[in-house]
Amino acid sequence: MLAVDTRLPEIRMSDTEGKAVRLTDFPGQAVLMFFMRSTTCPVCNLHVRHLVSRSAEFRAHGVQVIIAVPEDRVDAARWKEKQSIPFPVISNSTGGPHTGVGLTKKVFGMMQQSGTLLIDRSGVIRYAHSATMPTGSYNRKAVQAAIAELSP
Repeated sequence: MLAVDTRLPEIRMSDTEGKAVRLTDFPGQAVLMFFMRSTTCPVCNLHVRHLVSRSAEFRAHGVQVIIAVPEDRVDAARWKEKQSIPFPVISNSTGGPHTGVGLTKKVFGMMQQSGTLLIDRSGVIRYAHSATMPTGSYNRKAVQAAIAELSP
């Protein structure tokens, strides 16, 4: 996983419609990226439901949420629609957002790591956390504290 206080490198990302997604697409906003282990992971889906339930709060703080999934674009689009996700969802179609930030497969190369990044308005990582087990991939209180520390 990338380190706090470093600039997020340019990562090739595309959304469920195949459009390129860049941090510069969200001028004046911080970006909270949640990297799911899988769209079929019940724990990751619980984390996403929490993010969705707090979408108004994130908007009020100038934070754009992006969900990254390891599935291909077609499967990611189906999942996004079924779950009514209001955030951009980026998929593995362009080489993998997970590997772009250092989230590899662990435990004999089988379990996709998941994690969370908070990138400030200037492209610097302010919070980074990853886990092999999905129960540890999203720490609500730590994310909330990191958002509170962002300058307006």
